[in-house]
Amino acid sequence: MSTSLLAFIPQFTFRRRVLRPAGAMVVLLACTAAGNVLAADGATGVSPALDRMSLSLGAVRADTSFQLGVSTPSGRYETPSYEGERVTIPRVRADFLLGHSQGVSLDYYRYDKSYSSNLNGSTTLNGQPLSGTAALAADARLEIGQVAYRWWMGQGADVVGLGLGAAYYRATVGGTVTGSVAGISNSGADGFERSTFAPLLELGWRHAFTPATRMFVEASGVKKNGGSLNGHIYTATIGAEWFPVENIGIVADYGVSRISLTRDLGREDSAQLNLRLHGPSVYVKMRF
Repeated sequence: MSTSLLAFIPQFTFRRRVLRPAGAMVVLLACTAAGNVLAADGATGVSPALDRMSLSLGAVRADTSFQLGVSTPSGRYETPSYEGERVTIPRVRADFLLGHSQGVSLDYYRYDKSYSSNLNGSTTLNGQPLSGTAALAADARLEIGQVAYRWWMGQGADVVGLGLGAAYYRATVGGTVTGSVAGISNSGADGFERSTFAPLLELGWRHAFTPATRMFVEASGVKKNGGSLNGHIYTATIGAEWFPVENIGIVADYGVSRISLTRDLGREDSAQLNLRLHGPSVYVKMRF
């Protein structure tokens, strides 16, 4: 049984790594060039809730909770939902308006955390409390990059948007477990790395109170079926923007993300991670 537990631990810690910074900058520069050309046509007809081009740099300060499960030859292991520590997640966002009502949206963020936990009777094997205890030390990195093409409806103070695109993410795992199960002491370490593409859907509403004060509501979903790494990511956000000067402002929002990932390499080698992030974000936003 200790061997099965060792097989479980490393598989739950998922890391995703999406567009590498260098690749993201190439895309960013390409979109900036396209936006500069189109901006020459003039900004007439553009809603005051939108910007011709914008770049936001900031971070999410999120509380975390996660739950893990894995299927092994000895049965299905499940852990309870753990309340993790508050983490800071860097994030970069960019938007480019093409014409008056269409545009490109880019988003990148990374979750990176090391943690330790004790697995005891609250962990189950096939629905039954696990006898014995074990100590877990693991690292998790989750990097996600998203690109979407958006359509905006409305030219007044209110606009509603629909975005279609793709997310590319990579999950990397590393973990070590030591302890005793059924009176047998053992230890082990393992890890893996997986990446994949998934379709992306975005919905949004933006309202301009004045040219310097705006609010927004956004929701997005990423879902991938099949393959060795699949699952979904759902995010909802509400926030406000304030520009004390014309081209530089502050964005504050509150968001909730639910992430469920499954690594499936067969009936006897699958693992699942359920992760929830919720908390405020603050950005510096530059618009052009």
